[in-house]
Amino acid sequence: MAWIYLLLAGLFEIGFTTALRGVDSITRIQPIAIFIVAATASFVCLLLATRDIPMGTAYAVWTGIGAFGTAILGIVVYGEPATAARLFFLGMLIASLIGLKLVSVH
Repeated sequence: MAWIYLLLAGLFEIGFTTALRGVDSITRIQPIAIFIVAATASFVCLLLATRDIPMGTAYAVWTGIGAFGTAILGIVVYGEPATAARLFFLGMLIASLIGLKLVSVH
């Protein structure tokens, strides 16, 4: 169950980092509300995950999922560049996350 919480934490991280794109001033309430809700959910799920997964592993996986997902969302939705090098290193990031899961003691 801890790994499910960690996956959810990473997905919520994608949500709150993406919501930042819409915050251009304090007057836009919707992206701020999405940020607050997603960030809170992300941290709660991360907290639950660290009950069974070592903190260093959980943090690395959490940030990795968020970084990968946010980068892919930027490519697909916002037209950011999808160079071969960028895709290669995003693939390496996923390989690293899988490696951390495989060598995790819990």
